[in-house]
Amino acid sequence: MFEALFQTFDEPESGVALSARLAALREELLRRKLSGFIVPRADQQQNEYVPPSDERLAWLTGFTGSAGMAIVLAREAALFVDGRYTLQAAQQIDASAWRVAPLVDPPPESWLEQHLTAGDCLGFDPWLHTSAAVEKMAALCARVGAELVPLDSNPIDAVWVGRPAPPLGPVSVHGLQFSGESEAAKLERIRHEIGRLKADALVLSDSHAVAWSFNIRGADVGHTPLPLSYALVPKTGRPTIFIDGRKLSNSARDHLEQTADVAEPEALTPALSALAKGGAAIALDNATAADALARLISGAGGKVVRGNDPVALLKAVKNNTEIEGTKTAHRRDAVALARFLAFIDREAPKGALTEIDAVEALETFRRDTGALKDVSFPTISGTGPNGAIVHYRVTRKSNRRIAPGDLLLIDSGAQYEDGTTDVTRTIAIGEPSAEMRDRFTRVLRGHIAIARAVFPDGTTGAQLDSLARQFLWQAGLDFEHGTGHGVGSYLSVHEGPARISKLGTTPLQRGMILSNEPGYYKADAFGIRIENLELVVAADIAGAEKPVNGFETLTLAPIDRRLIDLSMISIKELAWLNEYHARVRAEVRPHLDEATKIWLDAATAPLTR
Repeated sequence: MFEALFQTFDEPESGVALSARLAALREELLRRKLSGFIVPRADQQQNEYVPPSDERLAWLTGFTGSAGMAIVLAREAALFVDGRYTLQAAQQIDASAWRVAPLVDPPPESWLEQHLTAGDCLGFDPWLHTSAAVEKMAALCARVGAELVPLDSNPIDAVWVGRPAPPLGPVSVHGLQFSGESEAAKLERIRHEIGRLKADALVLSDSHAVAWSFNIRGADVGHTPLPLSYALVPKTGRPTIFIDGRKLSNSARDHLEQTADVAEPEALTPALSALAKGGAAIALDNATAADALARLISGAGGKVVRGNDPVALLKAVKNNTEIEGTKTAHRRDAVALARFLAFIDREAPKGALTEIDAVEALETFRRDTGALKDVSFPTISGTGPNGAIVHYRVTRKSNRRIAPGDLLLIDSGAQYEDGTTDVTRTIAIGEPSAEMRDRFTRVLRGHIAIARAVFPDGTTGAQLDSLARQFLWQAGLDFEHGTGHGVGSYLSVHEGPARISKLGTTPLQRGMILSNEPGYYKADAFGIRIENLELVVAADIAGAEKPVNGFETLTLAPIDRRLIDLSMISIKELAWLNEYHARVRAEVRPHLDEATKIWLDAATAPLTR
């Protein structure tokens, strides 16, 4: 009945089966006279999703999360992950060969300081690390008398038998009906930013920035329509795009050549060298530019201007066309979500459905819209204890039956040409416990606090983050992830630079789209998360002395009323929930079949205390 086309459930290679790979790497390091090697979870552009040819960390360790790093020494090896992946990493690695350690607090440098000795040579691939990351590691090595050594070739590639070829996804033109702004207009704004940086040129090392600037999309990585590429934008004159020509149809090449020269990827380094030899000041992005680029520019006599890629902020503020597109995408997505939630409510209590069944059903309902291009990330479908794994990915081995008394946490999204969606709902299967209701209600109150927030211009995500946690904190509880991330327009579902997080330092601006997703996770028991996407809009406050902003909720899907403890929520919170459900009903109901309409009416009926 249902089928998933954009995601698989194969069990990744893991554990002791990978021990031979670690041994082979150590032999290669010994051959190169290296004491150790740093293995980031990264490609040349620090993408969240990387092509199979760049999945070095997963190939070596078995860990398949989207953030992590490994350090291999002669007798010690450690995998560093953040709080989202602690449980997952422990399940995927060989515990006899690897130690799992924190990625942030304390950082990997602390582990290295304990294990490196004077005279050691620690290797790294300068194409896979930013300059800032390299400087931290170099400082640590100097402190203990060791040396950090840039390598001309990656030792993992030397021992990786059967490594996949780099991707050649076709490039498509993202027309004005979706982008809302021409390439020429975007380039004019980018050149203004280059002047503000006092640079002669800007390297677009982030493929998302290239895609946005030149109104193209691609198919080089899973779940994000990304054309892996670089661009060099001078303050005056034509930019150059560096991309494998095999990805370009005649029409795509013609589109690009309207505003830029097109060259093969290997032409990037000589082009940068030539520019640098003239003493040019070349801007590089702190977050995505490889250390190799900075070394090349400096070595050729140029000046490296390090800072934030100005395109990231330009891209994060959506124009009217993009905003209307994402609203259309969310209304379309809402129909699929309503059909899915009705299906779960009807079938899950019978005890036959599994986590994989839920993933396949939701993807099928989205494909039924006729507009689905991909899922925006692998669907998280976790029931019972699997729901407590924040970034759980179901496999045929881990697949769990959805049983009465469980909570089902399903976090999913879609890529449509007019917008990207991301939504999480926690669903009660049968009768939830009092503890489940208490935790769900605390999470819901935090979610509502973000949705109802008003804040002046200049407010950052870090200033809002505690609003989502306050009711959990009151019970001595918390969650180990950010409250929200930026979302692209038919691009990455996780987009910077703005986020609602303890680390979110970028001021929120009107036109930005961010997620609102507080949660709670009880290890080995259940997980709860409620996520909607929010658009930053002007707030109308009488007598306000400065511009004030708020959020307009984009996601349209019922929140499970059965999990709410009405005695815990305020009248204003209840009013927000009832108004939200009334809006869901008004916008989604006309597009549903009769059976789903009946379900939606019940799922969004007003609650009273």
